[in-house]
Amino acid sequence: MKSFLIGKCLGVLSFCLLLSNPISAQTTSVAVAANLKDAFAAINSAFIASGKPEMRITYGSSGNFASQIMNGAPFNVFISADESYPLELYRNGKTVDAGKVYAIGKLVMLTKNSSGIKLNTDKTELARVIAKANKIAIAKPELAPYGRAAVEYLKAVGLWDVAKDKLVYADNIGMATMFVSTGAADLGFTALSLAKSPELVKDTSYLVLEETSYTPIKQRMVLIKGAPPEASDLYQFMQSTQARQILIQNGYSLPGNQP
Repeated sequence: MKSFLIGKCLGVLSFCLLLSNPISAQTTSVAVAANLKDAFAAINSAFIASGKPEMRITYGSSGNFASQIMNGAPFNVFISADESYPLELYRNGKTVDAGKVYAIGKLVMLTKNSSGIKLNTDKTELARVIAKANKIAIAKPELAPYGRAAVEYLKAVGLWDVAKDKLVYADNIGMATMFVSTGAADLGFTALSLAKSPELVKDTSYLVLEETSYTPIKQRMVLIKGAPPEASDLYQFMQSTQARQILIQNGYSLPGNQP
């Protein structure tokens, strides 16, 4: 009888532990700026291949992620498209430290080949292209750094008044890119990393824009307070030679030793 009761108690204990496992063993969650989709997919694959566990990856706009993290969203790593959002979280005590600049992004103009639009670095020709376009896609400047850079560029080269009434706004740079690739917009501003995607290069053309015409897109990442060891491992892996090489292959510049 005694052994039966002991066995029964052990069975109940095992059942309780089984129920508690999914709660305690939470998957590490990573918020990744949409411009990084292809590059980060390759980095994440290399990270997993090194023996690390899979993580929950969410792509979107940096502004939305920052707002969600401020309001308690359970992200462990924030890999942003700029500096301002991670630093804002740091100032508000949400992160371990100020993080690291891991890449410098580049802005491009994108068009679908079937549109008949030919992109040219000559500003007179570029003005004609913008005047000819019916819709021009950009990410919302208040949410997405690449959208903000697009507005800066248009104003810097004197094309804002020609373009402003043609702009269609997407929640993130990935959606703005999709507007062009599907033909919903004749032109668009996107990240070089997305324009180089194998899914796009067959049917679209891009023009890398003058980097002096917009504020450098310094992309920063931060660890959120309370992050598990796996999140810290990913944060360190993003600074590895292997990850940096993937970033270069996807059209980013590297920041050197910049903090």
